[in-house]
Amino acid sequence: MAIMLAVAIPAMSSTASAQARGYYGNDGRYYSYDQNYGYNQPTVYDRHRKAINIGVATGAGALIGALIGGRKGALIGAAAGVAGGYIVTKKQRPRNYTYYR
Repeated sequence: MAIMLAVAIPAMSSTASAQARGYYGNDGRYYSYDQNYGYNQPTVYDRHRKAINIGVATGAGALIGALIGGRKGALIGAAAGVAGGYIVTKKQRPRNYTYYR
């Protein structure tokens, strides 16, 4: 038990003493890199929302088709899932109104 504490306490104290870092911009203001750095960047889902939605619809259609009609039903269900996912994705309102270059 004492050995575990001897190893764990220095490891915990080294991570707890992290310094805040930052930089001075051209305007003379100090900008810090904190935990919220990059909070305004889009998430993975926001960046690939169309592909994820169509993929999930395809998988769901294939699963339901396979349960109902076997291998042929899975192919038909996947095709129906792609079509349904595409239609739903096209009707969705865009989330990000700022365009990233």
